Amino acid sequence: MKQKTKNFFIIFLIILGFVFVSFSQAKPEPLKRKIVVFKPGIEEEVKEKIINSVGGEKIKDLKLIGGKAILLNPQAEKNLLKKSEILRIDEDVEVFALIKSTKINRIIPQPAQILPWGIDRIDAEKAWQDTTANSIKIGVLDTGIDLTHPDLKMNIKGGYNAINSRKLPQDDNGHGTHVAGIIAALNNTIGVVGVGPEIDLYAIKVLGASGSGYLSDVIEGLEWAVSNGIQVVNMSLGTDQDIQSFREAIKKAYGAGVTMVAAAGNDGGSVDYPAAYPEVIAVSATDEKDEIASWSSRGGEIDLAAPGVNIYSTYKGSTYKILSGTSMAAPHVTGVAALVIDSKKCDYDKNGICSPSEVQQRLEETAIDLAPVGKDILYGFGLVNAERALNY
Repeated sequence: MKQKTKNFFIIFLIILGFVFVSFSQAKPEPLKRKIVVFKPGIEEEVKEKIINSVGGEKIKDLKLIGGKAILLNPQAEKNLLKKSEILRIDEDVEVFALIKSTKINRIIPQPAQILPWGIDRIDAEKAWQDTTANSIKIGVLDTGIDLTHPDLKMNIKGGYNAINSRKLPQDDNGHGTHVAGIIAALNNTIGVVGVGPEIDLYAIKVLGASGSGYLSDVIEGLEWAVSNGIQVVNMSLGTDQDIQSFREAIKKAYGAGVTMVAAAGNDGGSVDYPAAYPEVIAVSATDEKDEIASWSSRGGEIDLAAPGVNIYSTYKGSTYKILSGTSMAAPHVTGVAALVIDSKKCDYDKNGICSPSEVQQRLEETAIDLAPVGKDILYGFGLVNAERALNY
């Protein structure tokens, strides 16, 4: 009797083991965000069928690069790579707002207007007698913009939410509003004033409340900018990963005539992407002594420098705040790019249009050279200067 009981117990354990193994094997594989790029000439209907055939879940179309953002498990990705219509599959990596530090000093709405030190340092106010960049369309690819901020709302002309197209591109973080204020805060009696106080702002929300987002949303944001005639795009965001789909999207936007400015990064090391791409104007950060910030990224990709330490600007909730980072440096350059485009001082070939390469050339040749002499890995061609860009 004892032997039978023992045998029964052993059989029970074996069966239990099989059940456990089967259950473990049956667990669904985790889904991961991927960017699937198709070969040219594949119709959208065919693309959809291919995705469905492997059990993929589409997140969004990425027409700028002929691809789609998709949720895939590892086996589905392997199956998809076997399809002759597939060009490649990239990681849909996270991108981050490039803020380094913040001062906890949110201020009561509508303080008296001041001229922030960064705006003063690049001589933006001296350029306003020539132009305030009225009607130049600037896209802020960021966390959105506070659409009701009294120092910005008159300049906000539209936008898009790439994270959720059914919602407004309202800033739920504060970073994008801060960037927007540096570019185009109104010249009124409150708060601050931007580089070009009559620039047309477009809020293109690609980062969420945490200040991070996905590459696919950034690519969709670039696509929206191209489709809507945006002339300059500010990207105070980045990743340390060079993703082919990102590189391709940047090239497409550049080819469409969009001037792109990006923050270099804040880890004191190599330049982040997209700033590291040659089609993008990479901006490092300086302090009030015109010295490079210790944390500002550096390298041969740096094109220009701009104020990025303790920058006072607009913030969500109709307030103001001091932030630091190459995120704050880039919009100084973006604003000057708008002034230059409006002035036509960058139209070297006299065809009535300032191409991205012409805009960059004008900004670089009129920058204030900082030691060492000539283009260098810290400041690029030097500190951007609005007055020189319009009158030099």
